[in-house]
Order: sequence, then C-alpha cells, then structure tokens
Amino acid sequence: MRETSRKPSLRFAGFDDAWEQWKVSEVADRYDNLRVPIAANLRVAGSTPYYGANGIQDYVEGFTHDGEFVLVAEDGANDLKNYPVKCVKGRIWVNNHAHVLQGKENICNNEFLAYSINQADIESLLVGGGRAKLNADTMMNINLCLPSLREQELLGKFTTNLDHLITLHQRKYTKLTHVKKSMLEKMFPKDGASVPEIRFAGFTDAWAQRKLGQVLISLQNNTLSRAELSYEQGVALNVHYGDVLIKFGEYLDIRKEALPRITDNSIVAKYRTSLLQNGDVIVADTAEDETVGKCSEIAGLTDENVISGLHTIPYRPLMKFAAGYLGYYMNSESYHHQLLPLMQGIKVTSISKGAMQNTIVNYPKSEDEQAGISAFFRSLDHLITLHQRELARLQNIKKSCLEKMFV
Repeated sequence: MRETSRKPSLRFAGFDDAWEQWKVSEVADRYDNLRVPIAANLRVAGSTPYYGANGIQDYVEGFTHDGEFVLVAEDGANDLKNYPVKCVKGRIWVNNHAHVLQGKENICNNEFLAYSINQADIESLLVGGGRAKLNADTMMNINLCLPSLREQELLGKFTTNLDHLITLHQRKYTKLTHVKKSMLEKMFPKDGASVPEIRFAGFTDAWAQRKLGQVLISLQNNTLSRAELSYEQGVALNVHYGDVLIKFGEYLDIRKEALPRITDNSIVAKYRTSLLQNGDVIVADTAEDETVGKCSEIAGLTDENVISGLHTIPYRPLMKFAAGYLGYYMNSESYHHQLLPLMQGIKVTSISKGAMQNTIVNYPKSEDEQAGISAFFRSLDHLITLHQRELARLQNIKKSCLEKMFV
C-alpha cells in the first residue's frame, strides 16, 4: 500500500483524503534528451522563448518541445533557496541547463508539479562548487505528496493565478520606478543648462543657479550608534545615515516612520539649535557605493524633537523652497553627478560638507513651479508605494498558501 502523508491545513471544499507520497519519476516523464543548446552568436531570431536555468534568455526560430512542461534548473541557478522551477506552455526551446519534466496523464497536473517541486528542499540536493548542479537521478528521486488529480488542478490554477497577480504588480512597480528615474533626469536642468528638458506649461523663465553654501546652511549632527538608542522611549527621534540610504525616500514624513529615540535629555539640550524642522534636508555622507549623497527632506513634523545622527549632514534652507523640492532635486541625476568626483574612499565611500559647499543648486524662481515638481513626484511615489505594498501582500499570501495548502 502506498504511503500516505498528513493532510494540508487549508483545502478546497469537498476534499478530505490524505495525500499520497510518490517519487517524481513515478508521476512525471523527463524530456532532457530533446534539449539543444545554441551559442548566442548562432541563434536565429524568432518568436520562440529560449530557456536556460533561470528562465527566458532569448527568442529564436524553431522549438525543441511543444506542449505543457515543467522546467527545473539543472545548473547555474541564480537563487538556490528559491530554486528556479517554472511551468511553461506552448512551443519552447530549452538548452542543457534546465531539466524538462511533464506530468503523466491522469496522474499529475503540471502546474501543481511545478509548485510541489518548488516546495522541496532542493538546495540540500545540489552537488558541485560555484556552479551547483541538480543531477537528473537526484531530481527524479525527490519525494512529493499528491492529492487527487482534481485537487491538483485546483491548486495549480489557484497558485498560477496568484503568480499572475504578483507579476502584474511587479511589472507596474518596475515601470513606475523607471518612469520616476527618467523624470528625475528630465525635469531638472542638465549640466550647463538653465532650463529642464521637460517642464510644466506656463513656465519659461531660466532657473536660478547658486552654490549650495549660498542657499543651505549645515546643522550639527550627533554620532550616537543605534545601540545607544531605544525604540520604546526617549526624548528625541534620531535619523541615521542607514535610514536615508535604505528606508527613506526623498520626502520623509516623520509621522509615518518608526525611528529610534535618544533617551538622554542632555543630548537634546546640547543640540537644541540643531533640532530639525520641516524642509530641512538630511544627506547621507557615507555608503559602500556611489549612493553617497542620497538625501531625505523632512516633512510632517509637529511637536517631535528630531536630531540628525551618525554619518549624516543636515542642512537648513536659507530661503523658502516649496515643500519637497530640495529632496527631489538633490536626489536627481542633475545634482548627484556633481558629487561623484568629490567622493573619497574605496570600499567605503564618503563625502564631506566642505566638498559639497561649492556644488550648484538649480531651482525655478517660481515657488509655484517648485511646488508643481514636488507634487508630481509625490504622486508618483504614492503609486509606487501602493504597488510595492500590494506586491508584498500578495507575496506573503502566496508564501502562506504554499505552506498551508501543500504537504
């Protein structure tokens, strides 16, 4: 009698039988013998997806397989923990870096097979050094638990639809981030220009150009480490350079962020004249790459005390700018390229406020134009955040479902 396994904790209505354990070889056939690798310079361009270990590499004429198959990376996988396993349909061309499986008729659904294999601990089965390999015999001996074919079909379709939603939001998120990057390049003047490439209608005046030291004054920061702070209590919030580099965007709404607190009242007294205000800009002066100089503009402050922390340069405008303008401008390519020749270091790169003093700040003379630019990017950021959150939500749903709906 075939070994049965425990039932999953979450099931479609009407299914109650225990799942049975099978080896991959008992429920799927392998079609590696039809694979044909083609060097990049020998491929003839066409409409057939050319698959390798990590997915589509090219599009070519002809095909090696026609139907519905499950591709499992053989060697060269980019992510060993989330191992590349994919159900594909139609005509495909597969090279010698992906195994090709097909569920046996009336026994195994291909979509279910792909997700079931993906649940296995493939990383522990790999052999080799830098280019880890999943041998065919090892793959065919993986133990899987299968329900009835009908339940497999429902599970396969459910998870596939979930993946389609995830892909949709991933594409929208990626597209919007590319749009933002492009607009940050085009809505601020390039080197030597007095007007940007793209501009709101009704504004024609040349932009002002001033040295940073003429429009911003640096404030004092502190050098407390995170180990000296508390997330539960304290008298002032502390913004660290890592927050600016990793967590925050150009427009930092303090009300929406969880920041650690300084617990020592004497520190607040010492930095009383340097407490941050709305419109102040915090620049990260140290990083492991060329993101040095990334900044966040403070917004949303009411009665909280906020002090700029380790490896930051806090600035305060000497003149009035529209809320958000400086944050977006100082993170644009137009401004950041000025910082590149001023950076020092190899493994860890840094920039000094002395070096930044003579960089040029460009801005529209009209505060209305500044406000329009800021509002545009904030709207774009809002859309990006919505898709980012929905993407994370769907990915969490998928993770939970795979844990609860599969054995």
